[in-house]
Amino acid sequence: MATRVLVVDDAAFMRMMVRDILSKNGYDVVGEAENGMKAVEKYQELHPDLTTMDITMPEMDGISAVKAIRKIDPNAKIIMCSAMGQQAMVIEAIQAGARDFIVKPFQADRVLEAVRKAVG
Repeated sequence: MATRVLVVDDAAFMRMMVRDILSKNGYDVVGEAENGMKAVEKYQELHPDLTTMDITMPEMDGISAVKAIRKIDPNAKIIMCSAMGQQAMVIEAIQAGARDFIVKPFQADRVLEAVRKAVG
């Protein structure tokens, strides 16, 4: 069975990029969310195997969403997506429970490597 992924980013273009990379490589993108609050709701609803999470989003940022999801499911596998120059936030995200991070603009091989590592 394909790994089920929830893609979270406030930019529709970024969600589409991640979805395309993953679906072309055999992953099943089961849902998308455009902010942290929706991400937590979708996580509870879909129970994905993996979540890709943007850091900077309206309503609830990615780090708060990681903390909320990890409260629901301490074993949640989450990969952070960040723009260049957000190293401090990436460290905070890893401390909050994220497994890995990928930097925008995305490179397909790096996205797939992080995903394989997180679910492997």
